[in-house]
Parts: sequence; structure tokens; C-alpha cells
Amino acid sequence: METRIFTPDEANALLPELNEDLRRLQTLTRQFEERCRELRSQKASWAVQMVDGTAGNADPFFEEESRLDFLRIEADLLISNFARKGVLLKMIEPGLIDFPAVVNGEDVLICWRQGESSVKHYHGWHDGYQSRKPLPDV
Repeated sequence: METRIFTPDEANALLPELNEDLRRLQTLTRQFEERCRELRSQKASWAVQMVDGTAGNADPFFEEESRLDFLRIEADLLISNFARKGVLLKMIEPGLIDFPAVVNGEDVLICWRQGESSVKHYHGWHDGYQSRKPLPDV
């Protein structure tokens, strides 16, 4: 797949949609993590019941594990949607998204952090968020 190159205006135009996708992904991720913690707790309690002989033989976790699988698949789909749009999702929490771009003739990544009103910074492909610099003319 060919890398899409964004201008700052193109990146800014896509931000509302990406921000909404990111919020949905964050919500799904939190739900998934919360349900995993609860399931681990239930399994630990069940293991104690298995040792003392008070647990039944049926698998009481099948339905919840299936729900977790569905949440994971849904999250994976949302994550892949970022790539289909040509952007790089760097972090879910806090939301960090990079846009391949060319600045001053150099291949770079325009970066955006959730909460910022628009793209205003960039960094090299091998640099991280800490190395970002202001975009020219911003």
C-alpha cells in the first residue's frame, strides 16, 4: 500500500472524524480492560471453589470470554480503520496520531495529540513525540 502524504490542512480536515474514532476506541479499550479485570477476579474465586470442591463442572466463563473476544475484534477493526485512512495511531491513551507529510522537502510525520485543536507540530520518522517541532507558518 502506498503511503498517503498529508498537508496540514488535509490532516486538520480529518481530525474530527479521527477524534471520534479515537474516543470510540478508548471507550472500547476501557470496557475491555475492566471486563478482563472482573473476569480474572471471578476466575480466581472459581479456582478456590474448585480446590474446596464447591464449584460445578460447567465452564461459567464461556459467555464473558466470548464477549471479550467480540470487544477485541471491534477494537482491532477500529485500529485498522486508522491505517486505512493513511494515518498512524501511535497511542490510544493519550491519543497520539501521526500523518505522513513533507515539510521543507523532508519526509516527516505531522503529529497531533488528543486535546489539541489542530495539527501544529511535526517530527522525523525515527523521532518521537518529545522531538516534535512547530510546523512552519503555524
